[in-house]
Amino acid sequence: MLSRILLVLLSLSLYSAGSSLSCRWVDHKFRQHSEESLALLDTMANENAEVDNTVSFPNHLYSQASKASAEDKVAFTVQILEEMVALLEGGYSSASWEENTEENFLSVVSRQAVGLRSCTVHHKESKKLHMYFKRLSRHVLMRMGHSAEAWELIRREMKSHLKRVDQLLLSN
Repeated sequence: MLSRILLVLLSLSLYSAGSSLSCRWVDHKFRQHSEESLALLDTMANENAEVDNTVSFPNHLYSQASKASAEDKVAFTVQILEEMVALLEGGYSSASWEENTEENFLSVVSRQAVGLRSCTVHHKESKKLHMYFKRLSRHVLMRMGHSAEAWELIRREMKSHLKRVDQLLLSN
């Protein structure tokens, strides 16, 4: 009986130690990858595109997330990163950025999502956030014919999201 209790306690302590170690990823690797992804987005900018911002940024979702638990903030960030990757992997790009730069950006953002997943047990997704990204795809990209202007608007939205998730995760 005592050996079972010790085994359970040992398992819990190892799990807790592993969990806290994996979440150190937020402070170290996330910051590094975040800086890299923002720099890549800057190199992808299209200075010639005339863009009217017709997208309503989901500030209210970030406001809700800022009041959530640390784990829920991480889950929210993972969803944003995965939605961004899905949006770019949709193809049909008439974007002015180089394919290699886009691939590097997708790689960095994917690494961020995978690394952050190690910090959370549950993966509760926001339907409202999913619908926002769906609107970006349908109402911006499709309606604007996947034009360079549409992609520039998407790039700017992604940059706004990356800055906001930095604030959300790194301000603690």
